Amino acid sequence: MSEDTGWRAAYRLRLKRRQLLWRALRSRHALRTRLDQTRQIARGDILLFATMRNEAQRLPYFLRHYRQLGVRHFLIVENDSTDETVEILRAQPDVSLWSTQRSYRDSRFGMDWLNWLLMRYGRGHWCATVDADELLVYPDCETRPLPALTDWLTARGAPAMAAMMLDMYPDGPLSSARSTTGDDPTQALPLFDTQGYTWESQPRFGNISIRGGPRKRAFFASQPDHAPHLHKVPLIKWDWRYAYVSSTHVALPRMLNRGFDPRGGLPTGALLHSKFLDGALQRAREEKERGEHFTHRDRYNAYYDAISGDPDLSCDHSARYTGPDCLIRYGLTRTGDWT
Repeated sequence: MSEDTGWRAAYRLRLKRRQLLWRALRSRHALRTRLDQTRQIARGDILLFATMRNEAQRLPYFLRHYRQLGVRHFLIVENDSTDETVEILRAQPDVSLWSTQRSYRDSRFGMDWLNWLLMRYGRGHWCATVDADELLVYPDCETRPLPALTDWLTARGAPAMAAMMLDMYPDGPLSSARSTTGDDPTQALPLFDTQGYTWESQPRFGNISIRGGPRKRAFFASQPDHAPHLHKVPLIKWDWRYAYVSSTHVALPRMLNRGFDPRGGLPTGALLHSKFLDGALQRAREEKERGEHFTHRDRYNAYYDAISGDPDLSCDHSARYTGPDCLIRYGLTRTGDWT
């Protein structure tokens, strides 16, 4: 790359980041405050940011999991829920809640709203930004919670930790993934793919793109470039000048996307993805109708139809999840110098 091309690319990324921050600033008008407990936030608290819709089933375990990890305050945008999501969240002592009925897709899949909340409340804090169906784990997380990890990352001068989204699925057809409110989703979704992942360097944002898992092999085998991206940057020490670009797959500035580079010696985590929990078949039909979850909606109609067909996703390289350590053995997470 020539010096001129490098300078131009850097300028375009700075311009894009400013545009994203401007979008975030404008998006605040779409949010209605339902519960503001942000005065509780203390210096050094680890915060969690999420957008969710109709997640009453997952919420009790989601909150318990992240509290045990060390999250001190949850900042949630609720997007037009019709179940008990709002009632559950408003009853929590450590949640601040905003609601909106605006389009999830038009807000860049909720990222404009979250970029605003991160800009307003996240600065100077380590912030986890996740979906309601994602549970963050990392090496030794059962004995060394997030404050220990973030202190270590801060001492290393690392601004972020990367994590791979790991699709979990049942041992049988999708309809067999039975779970009750408050249960650990991995009890109903105990399996994951141990191999078949591709890793590709993407120079523009300085990240490594990961694709694979059951969704790629079962639903996108003939069009692997359409399979969902699995790389994410869910944990960042936030600065008001930062912004997420595409979900939490990529952030700006580019330095935030280096977490998968083994030369940095950083640990990596996994986001246990419970998309296929109870009701996955019905949700697939609803998501196809709403068209709110993918940029190129027409590409994914067959994907939703395939999920509605109740497939069995198990295969020869399925393994049972037994805890964070098993992911290290399969090379899906790494300890780096964290040990």
